[in-house]
Amino acid sequence: MRLIVQMKGVVFMRRVFLCAVLSMLFHATSLAQGMKEQIKISLKHDNDASEAQTKSQLLKLLAQYDLSRFIFTKEIIIDRETIPHSHPVLTLHTRHLKDDDLFLSTFVHEQIHWFFTQHQEQTEQAVKELRTIFPKVPVGFPEGADSEDSTYLHLLVNTLEYRADQELLGELRATIKGH
Repeated sequence: MRLIVQMKGVVFMRRVFLCAVLSMLFHATSLAQGMKEQIKISLKHDNDASEAQTKSQLLKLLAQYDLSRFIFTKEIIIDRETIPHSHPVLTLHTRHLKDDDLFLSTFVHEQIHWFFTQHQEQTEQAVKELRTIFPKVPVGFPEGADSEDSTYLHLLVNTLEYRADQELLGELRATIKGH
């Protein structure tokens, strides 16, 4: 029993350490690169009404929220035919036109991928720590990402996304959104 308590204490301390590292890393880059005037938003299909509406929605959210701490790439494509993704160019879908909170969270999620790309060494260290805390992670929908590596990365991305959502939307709306 004592050993179990000690092991749980070690796991808890590792979790606390990991959260502290993530928080320091994320807040250390509070001088993120973007302002809404500097962001380039392109439409994949120039004459598509839903893509144009999504661009307007993003511009509205950029004006409504101070997202400067969460912008790590300034080039964005709106494409009605693709799943949102971060690389090689941050690409958003039109499916959240009626849900600003979910669209904002998706935008921040994809931006956070860029954050981790720009901090590769620290990301690798955080993933290494996650592997010791969680030696087995689910792979594949609906519990995990496409690969083990992607699942570990998404543990980091989703943690920071939730923290950003809490900051931007408040605790209640961030929780309701589905975290």
